[in-house]
Amino acid sequence: MLVLGTTNQGKVRELLELLEPHGLGCCSLAGLTGAVEVEETGATFAENAALKATQQALALGQWVLAEDSGLVVPALGGAPGIHSARFSGPAEDDNRGRIDQRNSDLLLERLVGRAGWERAAHYACHAALADPTGQIVAVAAGTCGGLIAELPAGSGGFGYDPLFIVPEYHRTFGELAPAVKAVISHRGRAMRALVPAIVRALRGDGG
Repeated sequence: MLVLGTTNQGKVRELLELLEPHGLGCCSLAGLTGAVEVEETGATFAENAALKATQQALALGQWVLAEDSGLVVPALGGAPGIHSARFSGPAEDDNRGRIDQRNSDLLLERLVGRAGWERAAHYACHAALADPTGQIVAVAAGTCGGLIAELPAGSGGFGYDPLFIVPEYHRTFGELAPAVKAVISHRGRAMRALVPAIVRALRGDGG
């Protein structure tokens, strides 16, 4: 069994859809005895993904797939970047909706007066697969380019999704159907790239 280094059941469902054709499954960290809190001290998405995969694999003694992702706006020097989830500051509560709203409000504030290419952005995701000894055996990355809207649209997704316009669809991630987002998203692309390595690892491991 593969452990996905998150408690987000939505991410687990996305990965399950990719693994099911190969007869493989996965689970989240939720309820797993031995799972640890990993401090994301890396300077890049790739470093944070590797940290999470390695530390959880060592703690659990299992194969672990971890990812780190966020929104990158070149006109803002790459912000929010690795701080996407805490762009507006440390979370004072557990209400993800309120935190997302504060982060989105700050992003719009920083982009006031900017237009065209200055609102260009991309989502980035880096994923890492660690074996039960904590060794990273495969990595992958995915991106999805777009623009930051002046006003949010749609109620789907999470985080900055209602502000992230995908030009090819003329819609935000918040407006797109989940099945469409899963195909074109940064996370979907990174995860699909890792599936062959996951299949080899788990079948060789007897998982």
